[in-house]
Amino acid sequence: MTADLIGVVLLLAVTAYTCAGGTDYGAGFWDLTAGGTERGRRPRWLIDHAMAPVWEVNNVWLIFVLVIMWTGFPVLFQTVFSALWLPLALAVVGMVLRGAGFAFRKPSRRLAGRRLYGAVFAIASVVTPFFLGAAVGGVASGRVTPGTDASADAWANPTSLVFGLVALATTAFLGAVFLTGDARRFDAPDLVGHFRRRALGSLAVLTVLAVVTGFVTHEDSPYVWHGLTHGLGLFFAVVAGAAAVATAWLLLRRPGAWMRVTAVAVVGSAVLAWGMAQRPYLLPTSLTVADAAGAPATLTWLAIVTLVALVFVVPAVVLLYWLDTHGELEELTDSELRGGEGPAGDGTAPGS
Repeated sequence: MTADLIGVVLLLAVTAYTCAGGTDYGAGFWDLTAGGTERGRRPRWLIDHAMAPVWEVNNVWLIFVLVIMWTGFPVLFQTVFSALWLPLALAVVGMVLRGAGFAFRKPSRRLAGRRLYGAVFAIASVVTPFFLGAAVGGVASGRVTPGTDASADAWANPTSLVFGLVALATTAFLGAVFLTGDARRFDAPDLVGHFRRRALGSLAVLTVLAVVTGFVTHEDSPYVWHGLTHGLGLFFAVVAGAAAVATAWLLLRRPGAWMRVTAVAVVGSAVLAWGMAQRPYLLPTSLTVADAAGAPATLTWLAIVTLVALVFVVPAVVLLYWLDTHGELEELTDSELRGGEGPAGDGTAPGS
């Protein structure tokens, strides 16, 4: 029972990282495709302002995933990171380069430096979700089993390829939807239209890829395909489809806060559908939740620590997102810093 509970927590953590981290990766995708210096100036300005307050906190969910894997399901952790070390290593390198590129781009005073760091940030934002998706595809295909040696076949197969493309389209979709809302918040009507068109386009691509995924998994991952067409897997797949229709409808009208909710519902439901499709396996069809679980005492303490962490972390993250969406985290401009204005703009230097 405890193992099943921890398995659910692991799936929810993966879902949270897919939605929160995916939004940031999507912003990087649109940064890459924004165009040249002049054409891409406005979209990149919005991306910088939208991401700056919250982009680092999204990795909290990735840390949850890793801790739960190696503590609660050590066999799963060992198997996945042994068989899929190459795509996962490339994804980690992408995360590091992406963070460095974003952090150094804005303060860089030289145009060449900003272009270099911006390119690193944007390219890494595409590479990372693709390889993470390919690794997930390797698991879903059933090619990763206990004792599997690392090989290209474990992650360079039809299911991995289509999962990698789905991950990339998913991040682009989430990023465009959230940037549409941010453009409205920053009163930039030209960017509202810019990112709304991209949100609709990426949703169309994601829909096509979802259909392709059905055909590919039917041939290459029959267990997962069966799970996606029956029971809870089918239920969450239908919810994802309904949320996609709702998101498209909201995007075609005046964009509002609800489109973010429905967009997250699309992605979150799709991840839950995949998780339910694999039941009771963590690695279809070779490793069940019960077989992969650690010692009962370890699982009990992991459940307690997870509960305590969620009590402290979730309210803090929710507060951070609320402050960000209500414009409470705007950074001081150069003129305000040089002029010594206080937070209230009364001319009082900070700390006086």
